[in-house]
Order: sequence, then structure tokens, then C-alpha cells
Amino acid sequence: MKIKPVILTCAITGGIHTPTMSPYLPITSEEITKHAIDAVEAGASIIHLHARNEENGKPTSTPDAFLKFLPKIKEKTNAILNLSTGGSPGMTVEERLMVALTVKPEMASLNMGSMNFCLYPLLDKYKKWKFPWEPKFLEMTKDFIFKNTFNDIETSLIKLGKECGTQFEFECYDVSHLYNLAYFVDHGFIKPPFLIQTIFGLLGGIGADMENLFHMRRIAIKLFGEDHEWSVLAAGRHQIPFATTSANMGGNVRVGLEDSLFIEKGKLAKNNAEQVTKIHNILKEMSFVIATPDEVRERLNLKGKNNVGF
Repeated sequence: MKIKPVILTCAITGGIHTPTMSPYLPITSEEITKHAIDAVEAGASIIHLHARNEENGKPTSTPDAFLKFLPKIKEKTNAILNLSTGGSPGMTVEERLMVALTVKPEMASLNMGSMNFCLYPLLDKYKKWKFPWEPKFLEMTKDFIFKNTFNDIETSLIKLGKECGTQFEFECYDVSHLYNLAYFVDHGFIKPPFLIQTIFGLLGGIGADMENLFHMRRIAIKLFGEDHEWSVLAAGRHQIPFATTSANMGGNVRVGLEDSLFIEKGKLAKNNAEQVTKIHNILKEMSFVIATPDEVRERLNLKGKNNVGF
């Protein structure tokens, strides 16, 4: 069997980590732009993007915030820009979809099920906070459901997928999410090829256990055969081991400060490009080739960077 080039995604800032946790977390549009461009130069072909309030680093979903960096990254790179529809805890579904429906990207993330999305244990790791919103943001996740009902998913597939031509990174935090995805495939809402992102290590989702990785892969093959692209991300210290294992199993990888703030044990990553370079070098030493953005466009049947709304 011919081994396909590995699709390397970098998630630049996310909506989980807060400014207190790392001075290197990109907050401003200039920082997000630079981190994204540097990550592409280091080897990433897909850039997954969230936006933040430039004054205090709080996640935001306004189109204006995204439009401060999207055109610049598009101009300076050939990367596929993949926008979040997950947003961050506390945002409504309408808020989460607003920017993607406005700018009509090549790709967008889509979470495939409602779940507990628990960040509050991070409160114990920090004594002082840069901004008042941070501890409140983490604490509220103790009594929070990340809402992704079948109606929410169907709405996204129709309004963003069918009507805007956007393809999806289907984010699956547990085995049940793979079965939810299969439901929409079976009912004609989703057609291959598509990208499945299996996610490990978030409290409320499936744990970062290698047995779970193998099981999720087996179920994905059982449900979808080989007519899909499979990728893996894992939170924190599990990031690089899970990415490496995914590539060894014929899959694709995601790294970035959204998923882990560290480059090695006890050492914060100074930028996203450090993590991209690290996994790129590991894969190169293992004789893997990294897919170019245009190769990814062909494999995922994307509409092209010149057919977006920004």
C-alpha cells in the first residue's frame, strides 16, 4: 500500500488556554498572523484559527476580529485556512457560526456531539491572573455542556457546507461522535472525502490512552472504510506521542498552542512553529513526507483559496 504524505495541521491559539498560562500565546491579530505564517513556513499545510480580544486575550467570534488576520495570512501563504465553529465555552451556536458564514472559508471545524467540556481543574495551577475574566471562564466549565445537537450539526452542514461550499474537519472527542458522523454520512449530508479529527485528553471526552487511539481508528475504519482522511490531536504532554503514532498508522497530525503550550517537559513553546518543526523533523526521520497545501486540497476536494469570502 502506498503511504500518502502526512497532512500537518497547526492550531494557532484556540479558545481554551488563557493569557496567564503562557506569555507566548498569540493574542493580537499581528501575533496570530506571524505565528500562522511561521507555522506554514515550518511545514504546516492547514492552519486552524480562532480569534481573541486584542486587549485582554478573551476568545471572540466576531468577523471583524478574524478579518484583521485572515486576508494577511491568505496573502502571505498558500495554506488552507480552517476556521473554528467551536469557538470557546460559553458562546452560543449562532456566535460560533457567525464568522464562518461571513467569510466562507475552504474549511471549518465541526464538533460532532454535545459533551462535558471541563477546563476548571486548570484553576489549581495558577495563583495570580492577568485578567479577571480568566478564572471565571474556567470555573463556569464545571457546570457546562458544550452543545452540538443533531439540529446544530445539520444546520452547519447545510448553511456552511452546502450553501457556502466549505468542507469540514469533523472533530470527534469520543466514540459516539464517530457514530453521529456516520448518521450524517448515511443520510447523505456528508460525502467523502472528508477529514476526521479524533481528539484525546480533554476532560469530558475520551482519555489520552493509546488503547483508545487504536479503538477510535478501528471504529472509523469500520464505519467509513478507507474513504476518509484521519487525523489525531492530543492535549498537553500527549501531543507529540499521539501525533507520531497516528502517522505510523497511516494517519495525519495536528499540533499547535491550542492543544499544548509546551515544547518539552516543563518548557513552554515560544511559538507554534517550534511544535510544527518538532513533529516535522520526527516524521522526516521516520521517512514520512509532509503534504503540500495543494495536495491536501486535492485529497479533500476543497474549493480553493480564491473562492473564499475574504
